[in-house]
Amino acid sequence: MRRIADLFTADLFEAPLPAPAAAATMHYSREVAHQVSALLAGSGQSRYQIAARMSELTGKDISKYMLDAYSAESREAYNLPLWEVPALEVACGGHGLTAWLAAKRGARLLIGREALDAELGKLERLRDEASRKIKELKRVLEEDA
Repeated sequence: MRRIADLFTADLFEAPLPAPAAAATMHYSREVAHQVSALLAGSGQSRYQIAARMSELTGKDISKYMLDAYSAESREAYNLPLWEVPALEVACGGHGLTAWLAAKRGARLLIGREALDAELGKLERLRDEASRKIKELKRVLEEDA
């Protein structure tokens, strides 16, 4: 049976790599603004609603104007502060910025059930490895007896 390469499905076992740490390659203000814009657009809410929810969550006044500035790639001086990212993601109902940052650092973001599945897989691998070592030790002890 001939197998055809699937070019559309990501490799689940491929290890993510961090972004290169070369000089002058990590100025991400435009990418952050783009991620903020995508998160806002994908929320299905107005920026006024998101700003109000963020203000409620942080206890600080966050305005629609601030969200406009955070999402404008041309306004490099107004990038979203890191401390506001959790509130923005909660208000928008997404994890886009956290996933983007994880990818930049060579990681993958797993949420909820995905995280539990990953932990279960890790523990099962540890169990299987321990079982293999136990069998090997028993075999060695039997040979010596």
